Amino acid sequence: MYSYIRGELVEIQQDFIVVEAGQIGYEIRIPASRMGRLARTGQPVKVYTYLHVKEGLMELYGFLSRDDLHIFKLLLGVNGIGPKGALAVLAALTPDDLRFAVLGEDFKAIAKAPGIGSKTAQRIVLELKDKLGAAYPYAKEGEEGQGKGEDALAHVKAEAVQALVALGYSSSEAWKSVGKAEAAAGSSVEEVLKLSLKQMSVL
Repeated sequence: MYSYIRGELVEIQQDFIVVEAGQIGYEIRIPASRMGRLARTGQPVKVYTYLHVKEGLMELYGFLSRDDLHIFKLLLGVNGIGPKGALAVLAALTPDDLRFAVLGEDFKAIAKAPGIGSKTAQRIVLELKDKLGAAYPYAKEGEEGQGKGEDALAHVKAEAVQALVALGYSSSEAWKSVGKAEAAAGSSVEEVLKLSLKQMSVL
């Protein structure tokens, strides 16, 4: 119903904000970890929204990026995850952190979200792994399937992840460091591994 709301940020509470647009104040629930990225009250703000309707109750959930909203909707598709659970996951993990945790099957990282137990974390991994693009975890938006060179690089990076796990790093740490390594098409596993190990020191 609402794609986004643009207006004046008039109130910031612990778990929701109020945005005035068209002389209407919209109460919008956002991930607690995103509160620090908000403008000051009295300043303009744009919030991407999701309207949840259940048993006559309507609640607006808001996000400062389309990526947050996209991940929120994917989480809602997981069996047993409602809006509050999805919001809790996004409060504990950024979209990229969740991607790395899912691709690396790091259940513990996901289970750190309030109200998310180990079984729910496993279900999130199971149901979202394909939807989060496991074949091209490092492709930029619009680059998926762009050519054999990128396809080969994706496989090289996957091998580098396996090597890092064998060295004792967690799966999510491995995915994250390889993702941050600036490897060019045609790089070998050894080259990607070297770049990834450098990234480990700054994670």
